[in-house]
Amino acid sequence: MDLIEMQPQYGGMRQVGAHRFPSSTQPVLSEDCWVVDEQALFVDVEGVGLYTMMWTRTDAAGEAGFLPQEGLLNEGMVPEALALCAGFLLTESMIDTIDDIASLAVCPDAPDVVKVVLVDPSRVRSNRRSGLIASSCGLCGGIDQAADLYGGLSRVPETLCLEPARFEPLMQAMQSCQSVFNLTGGTHAAALFSPQAVMLACAEDLGRHNAFDKVIGSCLLNRINTAGCVVTLSGRVSLELIVKAARAGIEMVGAVSAPSSLAIEAADRLGITLCGFVRNDRLTAFTHPHRLK
Repeated sequence: MDLIEMQPQYGGMRQVGAHRFPSSTQPVLSEDCWVVDEQALFVDVEGVGLYTMMWTRTDAAGEAGFLPQEGLLNEGMVPEALALCAGFLLTESMIDTIDDIASLAVCPDAPDVVKVVLVDPSRVRSNRRSGLIASSCGLCGGIDQAADLYGGLSRVPETLCLEPARFEPLMQAMQSCQSVFNLTGGTHAAALFSPQAVMLACAEDLGRHNAFDKVIGSCLLNRINTAGCVVTLSGRVSLELIVKAARAGIEMVGAVSAPSSLAIEAADRLGITLCGFVRNDRLTAFTHPHRLK
């Protein structure tokens, strides 16, 4: 650690001492760089399991809670820890609606722990049973398990039409929220839009699946219906992101980068319009292009 000195965290970032080697003919530069912060969030689902999620917190930690009858117990924006947790519960099939949650709580003396109480934990049908969820991937297991992820899901509704040209301003709106990425180059982003192209939620995280879960969970805790919506993503699209979209009823997925073969296969079966390479006023529709009018 003699070459790298960690400085305090600020909004999902930390300063790190680094040495830049511009070229063999130029002097080495010593400077401070902002890097994305990676932390552990422990999600303790009573009666189901304990999950360690590697994530990036971009808001201030503090006491937070949620009760279905009362809503959020803190003022202001939805706390990211609760948003990530709620989105994870939905997209991992631990809950079907917000009313399946009896309570969510982050304690002030343990801001890295979210306590979850479900109304009926015996109904949980998720394939996940505790363990570490790395920031690099939201899916673990072999190809057989991958197919099982979307085998029992219903097709999304057929309610949405969007002009291809509308995707560019949606991408720009998402990129305007990427303050951590602009300084570190190390985060992914997701933004959720209504059928009328109004931004409902936007989030950044080290993990692509975490950013997606944050926006889904934020809407869930605000009781905003995500069915028939559009999501934009800053990176590539793999299978687990399409599964998350289907579980939230999202009809269109637009990404800056490419989709994987399993993502295309799942999107086709689930009725999702999947668009990749959404950049410079262009896009490539891989599935269900009929929604693009």
